[in-house]
Amino acid sequence: MKNNNNNKGLYIDLFSGCGGFSLGLGNAGWTGLFAVEKDPMAFETFKHNLIDGKYAHFNWPEWLPQKQTTIQTLLKNHSENLNNLKGKVDLIAGGPPCQGFSLAGLRDHTDPRNKLSNEYIKVVKLVKPKFIVLENVRGFNAKFNGKKGLAGKVSHAQIVKGKLEKLGYKIYTDYIKLEEYGVPQERTRLLMVGIRKDINIGGLNPFDELKLQRKKFLDMKNLPNRPITTKEAIGDLEVTAKGIKLVRHSGPTTNEFKKIHYAPPKDKSLYLQMIRKGLNGSQPNSMRLARHKSLTLKHFKNIRRIARPGVVLNKKEKEILGIKKQAICVLDSNRPSKTITTLPDDLLHYKENRILTVRENARIQSFPDDFEFKGKYTTGGSMRKKECPRYTQVGNAVPPLMGEVIGFLIRSISNK
Repeated sequence: MKNNNNNKGLYIDLFSGCGGFSLGLGNAGWTGLFAVEKDPMAFETFKHNLIDGKYAHFNWPEWLPQKQTTIQTLLKNHSENLNNLKGKVDLIAGGPPCQGFSLAGLRDHTDPRNKLSNEYIKVVKLVKPKFIVLENVRGFNAKFNGKKGLAGKVSHAQIVKGKLEKLGYKIYTDYIKLEEYGVPQERTRLLMVGIRKDINIGGLNPFDELKLQRKKFLDMKNLPNRPITTKEAIGDLEVTAKGIKLVRHSGPTTNEFKKIHYAPPKDKSLYLQMIRKGLNGSQPNSMRLARHKSLTLKHFKNIRRIARPGVVLNKKEKEILGIKKQAICVLDSNRPSKTITTLPDDLLHYKENRILTVRENARIQSFPDDFEFKGKYTTGGSMRKKECPRYTQVGNAVPPLMGEVIGFLIRSISNK
């Protein structure tokens, strides 16, 4: 489980978002070639940390501009360059957008984002890496019930698996519970691992290997062999314990907002020791508190009165409160968080009458405190489908600890 700097694999990150997967792979000793992300704010965060910043580990090719782009544009303008990479790339990783598949959402089989996995497959066909990893929500492997045609008979995961097998890959799929690997949230993801058929791994199943590596990984990260609780992850950021201060708005307006006035605790949990390791006394960014209106605070208070900590409000509870929202939960301090999403008001703080800050969400996603997020904090209206502000970046991200354990897994398999 130690980094072997003399044996760094080369990877491409598709649908990279703000960089959770890449951060994890870099921490596992991999070298990045390039990443593809279409949103300018998410790519700004990615570039700041992973290309220019302290987590930089990319050998970016001269033929590809270091800016936001789409896989469609990549294929249109650089197919020849991609083809020239054949045999030179060890891994293509990615998690196509999941909104059309999510069991927590509307599950629309016609959502155009569902087809983006086909673009992933086209890049794999050109580059032919040794390994591929595709990560998505559980609903990626669920059938669209009641739909006519192929979409109602098989899951999208089965369709993708069949296409990848035709390209010459042995495909393994299983679910991974991230709370078992140090991520302080109940987040189950579908993982698809592909191994090119000319690579002999001696009958090894990647998911059996992953289970064998779990305890070793936790030991290496100096984390306990149990789920990390929400309080262990963000308890040092409680406003009632740390206080707040007014900060001048950094944008074009003169408005002021509040942010957590942070001072490191004397006794840090093992998780906090890991997450704060690179700060060296500096303040984490994205600590700004939401400006809740008085009616919102009253609404949150009513929710907290009825809610069972750590349990999503049921239909009857939502009817009592007059809530039509799909899912809302008050966190339980003594359990891992519920799944972090792109909607800040899906989760309420376990103790305080507010939503979480971007930094608290990032902590629960396992981003280190010295990883800085860029762009707006939130957006609304019609722009929700067009922009990727900080809350959305964090909610969409692959947790870095997941990326790291997958990075170690693939390197372990390649060394068999």
